[in-house]
Amino acid sequence: MSSILRRPFRYTFNNATLILICINVIVYMLERLVPEVMYYLSLNVYNCLGAKMFWQPFTYMFVHGNFQHILFNMLGLFFFGLSVERAIGSKEYLLLYFLTGTLCGLSSLVFYFFTGLFNVFMLGASGVVYALLLSYAVIFPRNRIYIWGLIPVPAPILVLAYAIIEFASQVLGTRNGIAHSVHLAGFFFAWMYFLIRMGVNPVKVWKDAYR
Repeated sequence: MSSILRRPFRYTFNNATLILICINVIVYMLERLVPEVMYYLSLNVYNCLGAKMFWQPFTYMFVHGNFQHILFNMLGLFFFGLSVERAIGSKEYLLLYFLTGTLCGLSSLVFYFFTGLFNVFMLGASGVVYALLLSYAVIFPRNRIYIWGLIPVPAPILVLAYAIIEFASQVLGTRNGIAHSVHLAGFFFAWMYFLIRMGVNPVKVWKDAYR
């Protein structure tokens, strides 16, 4: 079973990241023209389960609420996604992208259902971006990411800092329209992807990198 799960794809690079960015931009433009698109594609407990819109745990990641929302998500996708794709190949990258994104959607659906958040509409690629941030930190553990273009922070430290911030925000119930649980889910599912699919322990990688 483990050999099947870890069977590698033949390496190819097809600029899947840029294609995904284009798809997100096209969907965003469509939302501006036809606002109902957001209603059908974003993730909502009632719509997904009650109205049988079972595609929503997948499609939510292509929908964004405003220009700032899509801008920052696409910047994260470009900077982290492109590097990850070049490192592992487009096929592996797309599996990582869609699997972690869909699992973030499904876990959020369960979370919203059991907490009674039936009126919440979840949308955006941020869960996937967080998964790609962790992936970047595992693949390039010695790389530094510049905060505000000025402050160099080692990628693993940035992941840890974000994980702490997101966890604290979730526990403290910060209500700012940000789905902190989805960000944490992105970290978790990317972590599990590397353990199960890649046979790589992120903690060991980071320890070895800074020994």
